[in-house]
Amino acid sequence: MIPTATTVIRQAAGPFAAEVVLDYEGRLLRRKRLTAGVENFMVDLAAVTSLDEGDALPLSNGRLIRVRAAPEPVLIVRGPLPRLAWHIGNRHTPCQIMEDHLVIRQDHVLEAMLHQLGAEVEHKTQPFHPEGGAYGHGRTFGHTHGPADFAHQHDS
Repeated sequence: MIPTATTVIRQAAGPFAAEVVLDYEGRLLRRKRLTAGVENFMVDLAAVTSLDEGDALPLSNGRLIRVRAAPEPVLIVRGPLPRLAWHIGNRHTPCQIMEDHLVIRQDHVLEAMLHQLGAEVEHKTQPFHPEGGAYGHGRTFGHTHGPADFAHQHDS
């Protein structure tokens, strides 16, 4: 029988039997078969969950699997950061906010917009760790602006 993980330990201390390396999309899961080293296992969580670097999946066989963020294509964005961050956020784009730059996943449409806004944009491959949601751990899964949300619209 394949070992199963039904819970997540946030920022686990180890020791770890192996690690699973997942990109940003892969770290959002509920039910999926994964491989860590030579071990296949099943993740079967109660709800869709966003995993972070350093989280762990305790398996039914007693082994602990560490989650690592995979390197992936990103854009390093420099320039007038408050303005650039506003435009990125207005498009509900996940964004990693650093002291002197922003990091977003590669997207040619956003890259063209950022250039028009005066940004310097550099292509890199690195782990992507965007800001979590304002109201809890991990990602935001949509949002609402209150009771009148039926008229939901954002300016470009």
